[in-house]
Amino acid sequence: MAAKKAKAEVVKDSAKLSKATIHDFDIIIEPVLTEKSMALMQEQNKVTVKVSKKANRADIKKAFERVFQVSVEDVNIVNVSSKDTRRGGRYNGTIPGFKKAIVTLKDGEALDLFKE
Repeated sequence: MAAKKAKAEVVKDSAKLSKATIHDFDIIIEPVLTEKSMALMQEQNKVTVKVSKKANRADIKKAFERVFQVSVEDVNIVNVSSKDTRRGGRYNGTIPGFKKAIVTLKDGEALDLFKE
């Protein structure tokens, strides 16, 4: 029984230490920089990113751990719908929709998106 626990810990650690692949960079597109996302990052240790429309929670978690070398506790997904808009009062346009993920990092982990 102890061997299974040790093996499970090694598997968890190996996922964190493995190198990021091109597929991982295709899943995570860009960070979402809004007042609300910055407040979540500072107060609750949550990072908000745009992700691929085909990505699921498990893919996002693995990609995030490989790319940023942090431990992920939870992943929440939101599909942001597209919106119609007016351009200059006369022309109709559309703001495209996207999928975003709110990734909760484990306690003691930190991610600095704004490196100097």
